[in-house]
Amino acid sequence: MKRFFCVFAFLGLLLAGPAQAQRLGYIDTEFIMSKMPEYAQAQTELNKLSDTWQKEIEAQQKDLDKMYRTYQAEEVVLTEPMKKKRQDEMLKKEQELKAYRTKQFGYEGQIFKKRQELNKPVQDKIFEAVEKVAKTKKLNMVFDKASDLTMIYTDPTFDYTEYVLEELGLASPDRNQPGTKGPVKTVNPPKAPAAATATKTTTDSRFESDSGTPEVPAGTKTRTGTKP
Repeated sequence: MKRFFCVFAFLGLLLAGPAQAQRLGYIDTEFIMSKMPEYAQAQTELNKLSDTWQKEIEAQQKDLDKMYRTYQAEEVVLTEPMKKKRQDEMLKKEQELKAYRTKQFGYEGQIFKKRQELNKPVQDKIFEAVEKVAKTKKLNMVFDKASDLTMIYTDPTFDYTEYVLEELGLASPDRNQPGTKGPVKTVNPPKAPAAATATKTTTDSRFESDSGTPEVPAGTKTRTGTKP
């Protein structure tokens, strides 16, 4: 639904006609964030938390697996009340594990909330830079190429990503440059063929026909017969 309204709004601007004189531009927030040290730091912290919670889940899963194996090994000697007690314990442990996994990694879980918390300062910083660029360049609207809005074709003329990077102080000469090219190979120009003499026709592989008989270039005179 969000994507539908974005596309609808974009089409509305395009159909507004020249009378509106709309000035549009777009940026790539994913590319901008990849250049920001604070974003990299936030991702590192988020990965550490994720690894910690994942290890806790794996430890609880091992405990649950051990309970199942022990129960299966001792089931034949357990009374019905003891079986029921063990089964209830395993069921409770399984439910606790499921609840913890959902709490940490489920929809709007801790990892989701922590990501929002860590990324908000970065997003706010980008928004402020975009706002300044939009005012400086007199843009009526700026789209995000990395958002839900599907941009089938984008004209680089309307790409203001570099301007935002400049506003953030990330467009220094040693950054945002294209990759280094490989070594340039040079080819020596071919030499001009030696002029054909009037007394002898030389056999040259460039003039050989499919049958192997030398073909004489047009305009070349050849001498036949015996010497007088």
